[in-house]
Amino acid sequence: MRSLRDVLDAVARGVFPPGDGRTTVVPQHRARDAGVLAFTAHSVVFTDEDPRWVRETLDAVDCDPLSAAMNPVFLAALLARTGRRAETIDALLVGSPLPGPPALALTEIEDAGHPRIAYARRRRDEVRAWTADGGVLVMGRGVGGRLEVSVEVDEGARHRGLGRALVTAARHLATEPLWAQTAPGNARSMRAFQAAGYRVVGAEALLLAPLGAPAQRKTPVWPRE
Repeated sequence: MRSLRDVLDAVARGVFPPGDGRTTVVPQHRARDAGVLAFTAHSVVFTDEDPRWVRETLDAVDCDPLSAAMNPVFLAALLARTGRRAETIDALLVGSPLPGPPALALTEIEDAGHPRIAYARRRRDEVRAWTADGGVLVMGRGVGGRLEVSVEVDEGARHRGLGRALVTAARHLATEPLWAQTAPGNARSMRAFQAAGYRVVGAEALLLAPLGAPAQRKTPVWPRE
């Protein structure tokens, strides 16, 4: 059986699941993260629930089979069965690492109690964060152990290209494919990532652990610049 990480690594290389209209069910990489990935004519459900239940529930959804895994009826059933919660369906993007240091001046945040780091650690491991003039860049390991990036731009610093500069800088800090999730309706964020060379590869519905569930925290081990 292929693992979730196998699927993600292949997609990062441009090798996608077959467009056969089917759904692949794989185990969770870790207890915190479950959900659904949708690619062209193929979906991947990553859950520790019984694969037979997943397939029977998908078959009962009254919609185009190509859309069943992202249909609200199926997602609601999966949330109810797992006791999890969800926020949105995100576009899934990936960028390859870039050589050399970032052009943007960054200062690493060493305070583990910084609000942005504390928030990120609820969803990621090995979290590191940097500040720039008017923004924050955060990187850490999330779904399937992949390296993920997120940014935050101050209101007064928007419309200056800082978001694009931050996500471009992240590619210089990375030594492996770098993943991002953003709501499709967040057009500003989508434009920034795409302008920085990230490719849209699919969609993702992440099922979050219940509020109050403990988050595992680790010391960063991925390479430093």
